[in-house]
Amino acid sequence: MITIDESKLAQLPTTNQLLDEKYGTEGTMQRIEFDAKAIAWYYGSLLRDRRRELKLTQREVAERIGREQTYIARIERGKVDIQLSSFIRIATVLGIQLIPSFISVMK
Repeated sequence: MITIDESKLAQLPTTNQLLDEKYGTEGTMQRIEFDAKAIAWYYGSLLRDRRRELKLTQREVAERIGREQTYIARIERGKVDIQLSSFIRIATVLGIQLIPSFISVMK
């Protein structure tokens, strides 16, 4: 059995500390840009993984929503800021049902 040295564990930086060092603290322009890119990459990878599960090509998805294959490729790589309407159209083609949940994030 492996034992964990709590004192060494406490010395490790948190994820937020590492992000703060590399991309600036929350609310800074650099961090906002990083967060936006991270979210775009995340949603793009979700769509790509589902498309692959269904054994569809990027071209097939693009044709079904009336866009170019390169647009789907950019979305899947997180290189484009996708509009909600486009995301919903692609999700529908991929059989993903979106259930909106609106919660207040204001403090």
